[in-house]
Amino acid sequence: MSFISEDLATALRKDPAARSRLEVALTYPGLHALWAHRFEHWLWKKNLRFIARVIANHTRARTGIEIHPGAQIGRRVFIDHGMGVVIGETAIVGDDVTIYHGVTLGGRTLEKGKRHPTIENNVILGAGAKVLGNITIGEGSTIGANQVVTRSLSQRNEVEFYI
Repeated sequence: MSFISEDLATALRKDPAARSRLEVALTYPGLHALWAHRFEHWLWKKNLRFIARVIANHTRARTGIEIHPGAQIGRRVFIDHGMGVVIGETAIVGDDVTIYHGVTLGGRTLEKGKRHPTIENNVILGAGAKVLGNITIGEGSTIGANQVVTRSLSQRNEVEFYI
């Protein structure tokens, strides 16, 4: 199965509002951002970094989702709604991760090198979550809406705050 088919199947599985492959393919900005990122990342790895950044800037303007071309994104990642998602240059996102709108995978320092989070497989990042710094979110963890995480979490953790 091609990555496009896999991405469409993932969206249909993870979004109860999705009605058809055609609707998802034409109207889901999260998928458009991921598809563009694959090309941008390929350019980045070929050392065509300026072109990759220019295309990524156009993708951000079109989708409201900013994924740096240097970021590594796994398979079957689903960005639901997506507006305001920011994924930094040295971020690593594993397979089967769900990212809701307003999530930031950002840095905390100005130093060169790995400064963005690593998100392991099967993680859910709730709307507005901010995961900052060179930390790891363990496999199967869930980060609740609007949480700020600055320390690594082991597998299957849940970070929620209830008022």
